Amino acid sequence: MKRNLAIALVALAAILVGAGLWFFAADRKPVVAAAPVPAAVPVVTAAVTGKDVPIYLRGIGTVIAYNTDVVRSQIQGQIVKIAFTEGQTVKAGDLLAQIDPRPYEAQIEQLTANRDRDQAQLTNAEANLSRYSKLGDKGYATPQLIETQTAQVAQLKAAVKADQAQIDEANVQLSYTRLTSAIPGITGVRQIDVGNVIHPTDPNGLVVVTQIEPISLLFTLPQTDLPVIQEHEAKGQLKVIAYSQDNKMKLGEGTLLLVNNEIAGTTGTVQLKATFANHEHRLWPGQLVNARLLLKIQKDALTVAGSAVQQGPNGTYVYVVAPNQTASLRPVHVAQISEGQALIDQGLKSGDTVVVDGQYRLTEGSQVRELHGKAAREADLQSSVQDALP
Repeated sequence: MKRNLAIALVALAAILVGAGLWFFAADRKPVVAAAPVPAAVPVVTAAVTGKDVPIYLRGIGTVIAYNTDVVRSQIQGQIVKIAFTEGQTVKAGDLLAQIDPRPYEAQIEQLTANRDRDQAQLTNAEANLSRYSKLGDKGYATPQLIETQTAQVAQLKAAVKADQAQIDEANVQLSYTRLTSAIPGITGVRQIDVGNVIHPTDPNGLVVVTQIEPISLLFTLPQTDLPVIQEHEAKGQLKVIAYSQDNKMKLGEGTLLLVNNEIAGTTGTVQLKATFANHEHRLWPGQLVNARLLLKIQKDALTVAGSAVQQGPNGTYVYVVAPNQTASLRPVHVAQISEGQALIDQGLKSGDTVVVDGQYRLTEGSQVRELHGKAAREADLQSSVQDALP
């Protein structure tokens, strides 16, 4: 009897344990693993600012001398003196070389003697004419004699004038023995040495003098820019700024002198010419430079770092950081990029925060973490190194 009771109690306990396990298992819901929260992307940001921005048209140009003078001789003769050194700065009228003047001086002396002889004969003929005229008034000289003497005086006067003209011509020839610079400038390589005979037909002359103060710049722009240039030129003289080929050095500021009167049909470009004072001689004839034609200064223009602007299939865009530290893609229109700054005329407003470095890891709605100070500088440096790698 006791044994049957024990078996019954054990069976009842087993039933109760099984029912409890079933009850708790049925009431418990399955546990779902939580998705990991993506980490914020570290980025470097900058605020959109408004400032005065110059609007340029850019072209490539060649520097040319304002004037070029090939110093040639107008007479033949031996050079007895060279009065300049190569590369010397000279003024207009400075002596460059001296041709032997003695043959021309001797010719002048001979012509002067001929004039003096004819002048003496003229003086005598005028005295005779005066005497014949007095005698003619008293009836002691015939009219024919007086007329003949009058013609003699006129002939000698003409001879004296011809002699003086020959002397003047010889003095001009003598002046040609001094080879001088017609313009201020810098001398080039000397083409003939002292002791040699120079001729008017020598192809290279004595030396080439180039004027570089002021100096000129020829550059080209697309013909589509011509209406804009004409519009702004009508408001006043335009400024042209010359930079080195790598755009790192400003070489000078000048003024637009002219827009050529025709468009090159083969290239579809128009040629422009600017003049620079060039007191520091940074511009040199034959030099290739980057030319910027300043059209206007745009007031309170919105600018961002050029690195913030990205190119996509639908055009240019930037990532804008919202106050909740999420990034959103925003299309923009870039008017120009100059000296690392992009001028934005559509898509942004002053005070917007844009991503300037780290965009390659962003998508629409990405959570971002703005870097500042040393961390931002290190991120910029790392990005620059990666961009420089081939």
